[in-house]
Amino acid sequence: MNEKIKVPEGWEVRRLRDIAKRLTSGGTPSTKNPKYYGGNIPWLNTKEVKNCRIYKTEKYITEEGLKNSSAKWIEKNSVIVAMYGATAGKVAINKIPLTTNQACCCITLDERKANYNFVYYYLMNSFKSLVSLSSGAAQQNLNVRTIANFRIALPPLPEQQKIAEILGSIDDQIENLMEQNKTLEEMAETLFKEWIIKMDNENWDKRPLDKIAIFLNGLPCQKYPPKNDKDKLPVLKIKELQNGVNKNSDWASSKIPSEYIVQNGDVVFSWSGTLMVKIWNGEKCFLNQHLFKVFSKDYPKWFYYFWIKHYLKHFIAIAKSKATTMGHIKRKDLSKALIKVPSHEELKKMGKILSPMIEKIITNNRKIQTLTQLRDTLLPKLITGEIRVKV
Repeated sequence: MNEKIKVPEGWEVRRLRDIAKRLTSGGTPSTKNPKYYGGNIPWLNTKEVKNCRIYKTEKYITEEGLKNSSAKWIEKNSVIVAMYGATAGKVAINKIPLTTNQACCCITLDERKANYNFVYYYLMNSFKSLVSLSSGAAQQNLNVRTIANFRIALPPLPEQQKIAEILGSIDDQIENLMEQNKTLEEMAETLFKEWIIKMDNENWDKRPLDKIAIFLNGLPCQKYPPKNDKDKLPVLKIKELQNGVNKNSDWASSKIPSEYIVQNGDVVFSWSGTLMVKIWNGEKCFLNQHLFKVFSKDYPKWFYYFWIKHYLKHFIAIAKSKATTMGHIKRKDLSKALIKVPSHEELKKMGKILSPMIEKIITNNRKIQTLTQLRDTLLPKLITGEIRVKV
């Protein structure tokens, strides 16, 4: 049972099991049988549950896989809680009917008693309380029974709906901007491939990738601990590059050379572990080792960004071939990656189309950051009744 709850006037405390039509976990078809996978049934892995809406899943199973496992269909707009693994305590809402693995607790709400969006945001805000109930030394472990007995404070249904609408409208805007960015990047990358990758122009120079941009490796953050709460920055590591800065991120001193500070819009390339390249879309950060900050005085951002993306599969293959615990590439691999360089005039002409696309992505990312901060500020105040809404 979770800690004592402060209950605003007119609200009531209920256990999740009392407001649910169904509360269950899922299952995993045997991975030894290939006939169980590759079907058309969405199957959610717990690592995909990270305070988000689910529109599709990474894997799909077959009818045979469903029948021969504990996986079961989960109704659309259920609230899903990750019970163990790296995302334990995180939540999601499935916007499609789907199945899940056994590490997901799936709560289908009784709509006469609770608004599913309100419960989703309530549990998002209750992350620490949920995780505090878990067991397991190696990793956090929750279970269906513990989650079923978890208590939440519920306002009257109309107030639940109003709170959910306010927070949901912010998430709608964030999703729309993210979808815009996805479309913009796909369009820009398609043009890049058509204009450069597929072109065979004998007049173009061929140069190593590391000669068109500077690949600045980060610093070991442990050598730069923050000396106070004012002069500090969150540390950008591989996990932050994947999932963004969060409460569990490390901190380091901000008193470092400015080139090691990552700003929204900088290109960051992870060369070790999980190799990926990204236009950073978060707050100002300390650049940790195992990450390159990539920049150039001579070439536009879109040019070196898409060339890194083009070579990414090749770099991943090199990293996997390393006989080490953590695959990586070396600077010599950047030198061996030859690229085609159009003339200055041609780059300028291409840039008139591609540069505004990249700038729009960066602008949208800043809007997303602002909206996320607004939602995260409002969330605890609305969900606990500190700010009351009129209905």
